[in-house]
Amino acid sequence: MAFADRDQYIADSDFVDVPTLAMLDKQYLTKRSALINEKRDMGKATAGIIGRKEYAANVSIAQPNTSHLSIVDKEGNAISMTTSIEMGFGSTVMVGGFLLNNQLTDFSLAPKVNGKLVANRVEANKRPRSSMTPVIVMKDDELFAVLGSPGGSRIINYVGYALLGLLEFEMDLDDVVNGPRFSNRNGYTTLEKDSILAQYKTQLEQMGHTIRLSELTSGIHAIIKTKDGWKGAADPRREGTAKGL
Repeated sequence: MAFADRDQYIADSDFVDVPTLAMLDKQYLTKRSALINEKRDMGKATAGIIGRKEYAANVSIAQPNTSHLSIVDKEGNAISMTTSIEMGFGSTVMVGGFLLNNQLTDFSLAPKVNGKLVANRVEANKRPRSSMTPVIVMKDDELFAVLGSPGGSRIINYVGYALLGLLEFEMDLDDVVNGPRFSNRNGYTTLEKDSILAQYKTQLEQMGHTIRLSELTSGIHAIIKTKDGWKGAADPRREGTAKGL
């Protein structure tokens, strides 16, 4: 349902009246969550009605060429940076030794759907919508965690699960970063191939899920503050590593 609302309403706020507060309103979220059936997959969710001009849903593709890094220096300064060239070789244009990205593909592939405008359509001087989710977490007014991930629109899932694991379930950082992944972007449910989750394929299909077993491009890079100092971890699915000086 969150992905349904995202596809319907999220775009450059300089061009579109994005109903951020309305989407986070507790009454709205309670109403939406009441639609969840724990025993049966709902199939494709529709966006909620948020008292504004209705747009058509975004039409998009996901490209695999994104990176993330998390850094904390000895002075306690921190950066969480996700960077994307979007396609291999980006826009294929090089300037000053750097390839320019092709974030144009983060716009909707169609400006209209069934006669309705798409909020995230291409327009001059408009910023494309992005799923990049670099996060810095403060705890008791002090730096607690720095994290993020590459992974296209599944970045939202990966970072969301990491935050839930660290903040709600107080899991060990290595378990959060190394753990099996699953994803549903308002369509089929993907279970990470060759992980412990694959054994739930039949059970979930019986609940109505359309299941795909696939490798997932999670790349969580995270640093958290522990009682013994800083601890870092890098997702083994990618080429990253964690180092401290």
